[in-house]
This record gives sequence, C-alpha cells and structure tokens, in this order.
Amino acid sequence: MNDIIAQLETTIQARIDSADENSSYVSQLHNKGLNKILEKVGEECTELVLAAKDYENGSDVESLPKEAADVLFHMMVMLNHLGLSINDVTQVLASRTQQSGLEEKASRG
Repeated sequence: MNDIIAQLETTIQARIDSADENSSYVSQLHNKGLNKILEKVGEECTELVLAAKDYENGSDVESLPKEAADVLFHMMVMLNHLGLSINDVTQVLASRTQQSGLEEKASRG
C-alpha cells in the first residue's frame, strides 16, 4: 500500500514540475491555486460522505472506495501545493498510536 501512495506522490510532483496544463489535470489544478484545490477537496469530501451513506443502506456499494481515493488524491495535491507530503500526515498518525484516541483528543485542548 505504501508503494502506491509513494508512487502517487512522485507522480503528482512530476506532473507539477513538468506537465503542461493542457495535458495534466494535476498541473492545471496546481496552477489554479490553493482556493481551487480546496474547492475540490471539499467537493470530494462531500461526495465521500454521500457514498458512505449509500454504501450503508446498500444502494451503491461500489462508489465508496472510489470516492475515498478521490479525497486522498486531492488531499495529496493540496499537501504538495503547501510544501508538505503524505509523510507529514503519517508522522502525526504514528505519534498518535502511542496513546488512546480519547487521550490524544483531550491533549489537544
């Protein structure tokens, strides 16, 4: 799994570095700036929520993983745009495994 995430991160960076907006969605999105990227993240999160509801009631059991992938992809584009990587996120997750979720949440104030 980590290989796919690392490969996607490398591909996102390569598309930003070298691809023409006319041939790369990533390049096009990146060049439109943070507000457009955030708009897409929000849109994809909404679609994920709706897909989860459909999955739970059995009306659509195929869309949830696809929508989750879209959220992850757009989140990675956002992180890249801001100079961060998925490793920054996984480091936070790793640090949180040392305590219970309730303890971690309480420590945030």
